[in-house]
Amino acid sequence: MRSSNPVFSRRGFSRDNGYAGFNAQPQAGGPAVATQGNAYAPGNPYAGQQAPTNPYAANPYGQQDLQGAPPQAPVTTGRMTMDDVVMRTATTLGVLVVTAALAWALLPVDDANISKSYGIAIGAGLVAMVLGFVQAFKRKASPPLILAYAALEGVFLGVVSSVVDNRIASGAAMQAVLGTMAVFLAVLVAYKAGWIRVNRRFYGFVMAAALGFVLLMAVNLLFSVFGGGDGLGFRSGGLGIMFGIIGVLLGACFLALDFKQVEDGIAYGAPREEAWLAAFGLTMTLVWIYLEFLRLIAILQGND
Repeated sequence: MRSSNPVFSRRGFSRDNGYAGFNAQPQAGGPAVATQGNAYAPGNPYAGQQAPTNPYAANPYGQQDLQGAPPQAPVTTGRMTMDDVVMRTATTLGVLVVTAALAWALLPVDDANISKSYGIAIGAGLVAMVLGFVQAFKRKASPPLILAYAALEGVFLGVVSSVVDNRIASGAAMQAVLGTMAVFLAVLVAYKAGWIRVNRRFYGFVMAAALGFVLLMAVNLLFSVFGGGDGLGFRSGGLGIMFGIIGVLLGACFLALDFKQVEDGIAYGAPREEAWLAAFGLTMTLVWIYLEFLRLIAILQGND
């Protein structure tokens, strides 16, 4: 199944690569995977690859075990594991959090400095977006590129969070962080418990909803740029609250899709370097959820 995330859909966990799906057969000796409801998975391209040979996997003296023979060593496969995904994601998010904290502390948003700080943040955000697109269209994961994206995204988030927290809604940044963590944990529990079924219908619904959401936000932005104010009003008042909630829910759906891609990638023996793509994609989704929470909190407290 193709993920909502452009990183996963381009390279690491797409139907073009094949191993992230329901209908493909797992490689010999690999874990069993669900086999229903996905038309996006033609097969597992890693099924025919041979793992490195372990000279101790078989007894060189024959079929019978010999007392005192050396223990069998584990086979090194070079495949992605959940530990790889967790470590890469923690590294990427750690870089983002550190640079966000530095931007918050070193780029003041008082009346005398807000224009300069905001300019730096917007520049960092634009460069981060470019780096994100570059990585999304690369054939292989580039850890330096991913970490550079995280660092620049952190600068953008640090300044934006500081502006909202200090000038619009006190405590909004911490509330947005807690909200993002709550959504992540809730979706993870629901996904592991089987309450969320990620299939072709789910994927199609989420992608259609996301496309409509992004188009509406783009139209609203154009109206705000050329007409002034908040454009069509999708980011303020009652409509702003409604679209903020929709944005958070879409982010939760993206997480479910991303969890499925990670699970299938591990099951079908994706290379270890693909863990960086998983970390990159999960980071992008968490940034989406955080920004939607931050915007929603700013609207709610600003209306008080």
